Amino acid sequence: MPSLAKGAFTVVMKPRTEPNVADGVSLGRMSLEKRFEGDLEATGAGEMLTALTPVKNSAGYVAIERVTGTLQGRSGSFVFQHSGTMDQGAQQLSITVVPGSGTGALAGISGVFRINITGDAHFYEFEYSLP
Repeated sequence: MPSLAKGAFTVVMKPRTEPNVADGVSLGRMSLEKRFEGDLEATGAGEMLTALTPVKNSAGYVAIERVTGTLQGRSGSFVFQHSGTMDQGAQQLSITVVPGSGTGALAGISGVFRINITGDAHFYEFEYSLP
């Protein structure tokens, strides 16, 4: 039966390269640095690729992020795979654990991570399973 972890996180994104702009579409590469609090006490570090279009509130991104810390008392690391699009403000976001990426007491982890942004605050719900 899956477990549910909840909490908040902060994120810092920094450009890694100058955007590549052609025909109004801007391709970018960013670094991700996160700090998770709550049931997941961890740091996240990763890379993001972005596509910003000339259509207002329309974009896409993919990212890989290594999360290292403690999840409800179990220490180790795992990797999230992100895929997101925004179509004129309508968002679709998928963040899942990469199979086989768990280490330490988090070996064998699987799960889905959901984000809720309220104002400037970021909250998460992480539905996960461990052997």
